[in-house]
Amino acid sequence: MLSMCAAAVLFAGAAGVAPAQSTRAEDLAAGKMLVATRDLPDPNFAETVVLLVDYNENGVLGLIVNRRSDLPISHVLDAVNGAKKRSDPVYSGGPVSATGVVALLRSHNKPDDAKHVFGDIYFVSTKEMLEKTVAGAADANTLHVYLGYAGWTEGQLENEVQLGAWYIFEGNPTAIFDPDPDSLWGRLIRQTELQIADARPAR
Repeated sequence: MLSMCAAAVLFAGAAGVAPAQSTRAEDLAAGKMLVATRDLPDPNFAETVVLLVDYNENGVLGLIVNRRSDLPISHVLDAVNGAKKRSDPVYSGGPVSATGVVALLRSHNKPDDAKHVFGDIYFVSTKEMLEKTVAGAADANTLHVYLGYAGWTEGQLENEVQLGAWYIFEGNPTAIFDPDPDSLWGRLIRQTELQIADARPAR
């Protein structure tokens, strides 16, 4: 799993970052959200918010949660029962395996064959579970379907964080299923800048 990120960005002023966010690689974990810094040069990840779905010694898997495509679920999953009436859009999850289909589900009960990410958020990656979920009652507020994912090899994401390419936020279900994902990155990046400004000593 390879990220296209070639970040060689230096982040100044990490001191004073609020506990809700971090620039320390040791804070990386499944369920955390990555927010790209303004200077991240890779167009694959510019102005993105990424949920880390899997994080272990074998590598990292994440989903870009703020890039809606123009394709409706009904078009991508036309052979799946219950999908034909769905006009909500598919999301572009990342540059790896761009034709693969996975989903994030918000549910109070653990679905069969779904991976728990954090809180009430579950990762759906099997065809059977995806079909069952789409055919069920889950709507656009609780189910997002993604084409592709973001991936990093062991140590790669840690290096990018150390170079200042990402802010690390605690996972937030509201952000993942935000009704206005196109503005999500801008709102989060302004939050980091305001908090850094507030932490600077008065002159």
